[in-house]
Amino acid sequence: MRGKILIVDDEKDIRDLIKTYLEKEGYQVFEAGDGKEAIEHARLVQPELVILDIMLPNLNGLDVLSTLRRESDIYVIMLTARTEEVDKLVGLNMGADDYLTKPFSPKELVARVNAAMRRLSMAGGTNRKQAFNFAHVRLESASRRAWLDDQPLELTAIEFNLLMTLMAHSGQALGRDQLLEEVWGRDYFGDTRVVDVHIGHVRKKLAGRHIATVWGVGYRFEDERV
Repeated sequence: MRGKILIVDDEKDIRDLIKTYLEKEGYQVFEAGDGKEAIEHARLVQPELVILDIMLPNLNGLDVLSTLRRESDIYVIMLTARTEEVDKLVGLNMGADDYLTKPFSPKELVARVNAAMRRLSMAGGTNRKQAFNFAHVRLESASRRAWLDDQPLELTAIEFNLLMTLMAHSGQALGRDQLLEEVWGRDYFGDTRVVDVHIGHVRKKLAGRHIATVWGVGYRFEDERV
């Protein structure tokens, strides 16, 4: 098996469709039809990735996401039938790693899942074992830990990889497209706005310090090495 994935959607037809595609890819797939069941399954199964619909009975998807984020840094792809940009960004601002709007292509969803799982696998590989030690921020890729002024930072998987990429290129301006490629992968189908949302998350956790906006380009990590 390539990994465990939890599908959370109250429409059985959609769950069955996604499950069929993911099982063909070799994933072990679990299902939940409402918010409370989703949280129970996530705690029991501990999947690497959750595909989470916003509109759910009992607890909606954003409430489920909030609970998941308090307990883990699991990778979450949100599904939404709402087309308004505010709904997409609300989900991301609560800690979702990615989103798709219904109706979606199952092949596109599988491509995003595959890309995310590859990145999660690479994060623990020897080729990504690095340490960065700056005046106020430290990061260890092997242990997936980071600190601000010796206080541990609670980062999601995407936030950690984004901060690591910026620190690895300290002092350099990185464009949104470059960050998308390095953090989300070359086969990511979304747009660059997802970068801005997650940069905002990381900035907040760094107390508004260290990440500068380079207008017309992207972002730059700034600090003095110890």
